[in-house]
Amino acid sequence: QEFVTVLVRDPRIQKEDSWHSYVDYEIFIHTNSICFTRKTSCVRRRFREFVWLRQRLQSNAVLIQLPELPSKTPFFNMNNPHHVDHRRQGLQEFLEKILQDALLLSDSRLHLFLQTQLSPEDMEACVSGQTKYSVADAIHSFASLNRRFPIEDEERKKGKNDADSDSESSSSGLGPSDDSISCGCKASPASEES
Repeated sequence: QEFVTVLVRDPRIQKEDSWHSYVDYEIFIHTNSICFTRKTSCVRRRFREFVWLRQRLQSNAVLIQLPELPSKTPFFNMNNPHHVDHRRQGLQEFLEKILQDALLLSDSRLHLFLQTQLSPEDMEACVSGQTKYSVADAIHSFASLNRRFPIEDEERKKGKNDADSDSESSSSGLGPSDDSISCGCKASPASEES
């Protein structure tokens, strides 16, 4: 049975400049769905990027009533853990509902949002064919640029060469795949937190 687990977690305050700051959140995806290019990924996104995503999805799926984002309140205080966590929960619920809709899952913007760090402008350019790379290329190149443990990749290559010289393979097939090591995200018992 196909599943998509999404976690919105690890809010962090980021400084834009000396006057402006914002909170971004880690979006962790773990799935076996054929709809996804990568089976495990994580990116960081801020609230206004979620607003952009919802607007784009709504304009492409006019007949679908999209779930609401947490309300943008003028009293939001990024230094108040309750405010930040309330928004995090709302963003997670939004993505969980979006990912249950087959029509929305067919939108390339959603996949670029969840599996690359491209800006909204770059996502639009990619989807409309104005870039040299495809959606799948963007997702694969983001994943390969953001390996958490580059040394582990080298050791795995070295181990593979050693295993090639043996007459039998010692691999059980249960070791980490390329999809399981991505972009510095914390390992997660994703199924426990859904």
